Amino acid sequence: MYEKLINKEAKLAVVGLGYVGLPIALEFAKSISVIGFDINAKRVEMMNNKIDPSNELESSSFDGADITFTADPEVLKEARFFVVAVPTPINSSNLPDLGPVLAASRTVGNVLKEGDYVVYESTVYPGCTEDDCVPILEELSGLKYIKDFKVGYSPERINPGDKQHTVRTITKVSSGCDEESAENIAKTYEIVVDAGVHRASSIKVAEASKVIENTQRDVNIALINELSIILNRVGINTYDVLESASTKWNFLPFTPGLVGGHCIGVDPYYLTFKAKKLGYHAKVINSGRYVNDSMGFYVGKQTVKRILDQGKNILDARVLVMGMTFKEDVSDIRNSKVIDVIRELESFSVKVDIIDPHADKQEVKAEYDLELKDAAQAKGYDAVIIAVNHKQYQDYSEDDFKALMKDEKGVLVDIRGSYRRKIKDLHYWSL
Repeated sequence: MYEKLINKEAKLAVVGLGYVGLPIALEFAKSISVIGFDINAKRVEMMNNKIDPSNELESSSFDGADITFTADPEVLKEARFFVVAVPTPINSSNLPDLGPVLAASRTVGNVLKEGDYVVYESTVYPGCTEDDCVPILEELSGLKYIKDFKVGYSPERINPGDKQHTVRTITKVSSGCDEESAENIAKTYEIVVDAGVHRASSIKVAEASKVIENTQRDVNIALINELSIILNRVGINTYDVLESASTKWNFLPFTPGLVGGHCIGVDPYYLTFKAKKLGYHAKVINSGRYVNDSMGFYVGKQTVKRILDQGKNILDARVLVMGMTFKEDVSDIRNSKVIDVIRELESFSVKVDIIDPHADKQEVKAEYDLELKDAAQAKGYDAVIIAVNHKQYQDYSEDDFKALMKDEKGVLVDIRGSYRRKIKDLHYWSL
């Protein structure tokens, strides 16, 4: 299979062209023939015009790429190697939503041929690829797993907004259903990954390696978030404490904050779901999730408390929230925990305005039924919350924040603690 791809005797298809699928599809397209498939025809049209719908890639990234973008499943019949890179979210009950990955499996299963390869990149719990996806491939193709077609798993490690850690510079983990497929899959990824490919011993090992990466980060951030609640009661700044503690060589440099997005706030629930199915209740992981999921509401309550401390009537209060995306310098608003801060403020009848230089107004309206305000019109607030530390905000001075306030009793809430040494007059608080 590897030789066929290199010699352009076979095509590789990437199913799902979001912030994970599109970058790797374009990297492959520099060396081999690629089909980029997405069910959203509007997104496909944008990519055909060299526009990344996720706003992660420049138009020059499309130059010279041997790639066909399509929303027509029939075109996938031309492919022999399939990479599935669709979202794996959670539902309102924090349970895995396998809908997209199972739908993608059905799409691939309908065009699967003898000798084809299917590699999943979507984050799942250990066993999902072989227990949930492979049966769909077998049923719809009429082919037999391993005997007629090969399957592998290679977890995505894309970090949105990060221009340093990219497809080529992040070590890739790969796996296959047997020795032959494991080697073919690893060599295929070596076409685009300069940092090298780690060959996991099995598909389940590769699946587990991905889901624990973000679970580990989630638990560590939860510890720091809980410490920030304690240190706030002590009356000292968490970031000052972390700065001092970080002078020890083996101190882990985690910081408090809102934990949203598609990975850290989601992946642990896939692991706890699998654990529960196996009869084990994950105590540490679930506790960490509880802490992190509550931080937006905590920030909202602390903001209200500090407005009241200034002698103001909370029913008349106006608050500006700066940032709506799930992390800095990206446009993606899905699973942003800023919404929890906003909803908590609204529960106290606070009037909330939101600005964000990256978020799309229509998407914010559709996702959260909120209106983004024009930054130039923002003024007259009792409190300002720097919820997302976009680069556009990093040069703000205290005078800039004062200009946003109603009066000298303004409250500045700095979730990431970036401005603590700049603020002298305003009432300042951070996690």
